[in-house]
Amino acid sequence: MIEFIINLYIIGRMKITFKFLLSLFIINILFFANTAESIEKVVYVIPIKGMIERGLQYVVRRGVNQAIANNASAIIFDMDTPGGRLDAAEEILKIIANANIRTYTFVNPNAISAGAIISFGTDEIWMAPGSKIGDAMPIMMSPFGTPAEMPEGIEEKAVSYVAALIRTTAERKGHDPRLAEKMVRREIEYKIGDEVISPSNQLLTLTNLEAERIVGTNDNDLRPLLSRGTVNDIDSLLKTIGLADAKLVTFEVSFAETIARYIELLSIFFLAGGLLCLYIEFKTPGFGLPGICGILLLAIWFWGHHIAGLAGLGEIIIFLTGIIMIIIEIFFIPGFGFVGVGGFILILLSLIMAMVEHYPGGTWAPPANQIQNAITQLGISLLLVGSGIYFLARFLPQTSFFKHVMLEKQLTDNEGYTAHSPDKQSLIGLKGTAVTPLRPGGIGEFEGGKRLDVLSRSDFIASGESIIIAEIQGSRIIVERVKNTNIV
Repeated sequence: MIEFIINLYIIGRMKITFKFLLSLFIINILFFANTAESIEKVVYVIPIKGMIERGLQYVVRRGVNQAIANNASAIIFDMDTPGGRLDAAEEILKIIANANIRTYTFVNPNAISAGAIISFGTDEIWMAPGSKIGDAMPIMMSPFGTPAEMPEGIEEKAVSYVAALIRTTAERKGHDPRLAEKMVRREIEYKIGDEVISPSNQLLTLTNLEAERIVGTNDNDLRPLLSRGTVNDIDSLLKTIGLADAKLVTFEVSFAETIARYIELLSIFFLAGGLLCLYIEFKTPGFGLPGICGILLLAIWFWGHHIAGLAGLGEIIIFLTGIIMIIIEIFFIPGFGFVGVGGFILILLSLIMAMVEHYPGGTWAPPANQIQNAITQLGISLLLVGSGIYFLARFLPQTSFFKHVMLEKQLTDNEGYTAHSPDKQSLIGLKGTAVTPLRPGGIGEFEGGKRLDVLSRSDFIASGESIIIAEIQGSRIIVERVKNTNIV
């Protein structure tokens, strides 16, 4: 009897515990459901304005990373661009593709060329009244920023690549790939059923009304041609897509990023100008205006790439280390050997590293195409430096400024001027010993205890080595090393 009562008590306690746990579970579900509903939705608006270049690419990445970090419900790209660099557009497409957030393009009012390609990489395209999208055929730009004619073979190669890029981009997001390709290839015809939308030999560019037109061969196939519709502004777009109550965060481009975008556009000229000025400084005595200008131009170049997300402190340290090694080689170590070559390699390495993109969490090695682009830009800069050196040597002596700072008149012996004693010519062939190292200048002691300021013709000559006077050039006494000869 006692055991029966105990069992009833235990069963009763278990029922109470089960009911308690069940009630607690239901309360938690309701609490978290209410909490989830109370979480504020966030929509990021990232502007894509002006020319599409690498500086903009890093701005877009920062905006997308912020949207991901803040669990944004959607990203709207507010677009107004005439186009720009294809490589920058490709990188922006990669950034968008890796964002697990629904993306929208608001064409406001132009998405031309590279802008159209980026638009096809978003989930939905919406357009402002009077806006346009299309004309994505690639063109070649001259170094001065003007369109240049491409050879036929190169043009077909470029068009084929861009056509494949825009097709795959459209397919990934559910847009019509044939429509996208028509914006790149003028020779094809685009039609739906028997209706010709865009004839051959005409690049496709759509207005907002044309892009939102409903097309299809039957009721089950009706769809917008490209755009989901026309809206007046971002607020109207949010209402249309069901995010009217979302918190709107407009991504602001900082002043430094704006300046960095322009620096990146002219990066080749900043780099070439800086290197040219440093070359002039190394070829002239003392330290003056060319050295200051060279350091300033390269500092601006590195700063622009740093703001754009490329050059970091490591690249700057490598560059400065290379400069220091070259200075040590020139002033403290004879000849031009391991230290000088190493410094030159470090400078080139730092410049290339500052022009390639570093992906967070990625491998240490950047993509091969970025290295190739960096080497191409560096090669163009060095070509500009070489051209600058040639024109300076060719035309600078003829300028009025150069004539004011340099002595043009030759002071000859016939006019009563002597820069050195005529009997110095008798010194040729005189043998002696280098009292100090000749790098290339120094002091030599010759027969009769004469100590003269001399210059080595080419090689470094250590102190104590045998020398011979080989030539007199004005006031300069040129000596050479005497090999396998004892001084008497």
